[in-house]
Amino acid sequence: MSLEELINNCKKGNRKAQEQLYRDYSRVLFGVCLKYSRNKTEAEDNLHDSFMVIYNKIDQFKFKGSFEGWIKRITVNTILQKYRKETNLSLVHDNIEEEEVEASSFSEISLASLLQYIQELPNKYRLTFNLYVLDGYSHAEISEMLGTSLGTSKSNLARARMILKEKIEADIKREVIL
Repeated sequence: MSLEELINNCKKGNRKAQEQLYRDYSRVLFGVCLKYSRNKTEAEDNLHDSFMVIYNKIDQFKFKGSFEGWIKRITVNTILQKYRKETNLSLVHDNIEEEEVEASSFSEISLASLLQYIQELPNKYRLTFNLYVLDGYSHAEISEMLGTSLGTSKSNLARARMILKEKIEADIKREVIL
């Protein structure tokens, strides 16, 4: 079955097509969910919620642009909407200058450790870091998505980088001692 047929069958509410869509895209979207979640269980919940939104909104997909890009955007927006409802993401209003984190710091730790450190960041820092660094959104776009000011977005990114740098440096020092 082609992608177009699969999408059209999902638009008709065909459960087999929805199941196939899940099988085809759940791994990719789970990776997106892991980036924005605190742990695997939360990522699984976010994946489920995202697919429910995708199924409900699939009739809005007009075959213009990438379908995978469209469902990734829905996934990110679903997760962000959940965090906006749960917590106040605009608690920090300080203007901290962006500090450049040396790339060499990141190359000395495992990807699994880096992902864990990112997942441990407070929500507002984790979301801003992921949107800016991993997904390439601008601070203006991030502030609009999270309902914060431009300065808050920059401050949250700087603080996220500072926290990650401290954790990475502590990890490297720990390995040297052992």
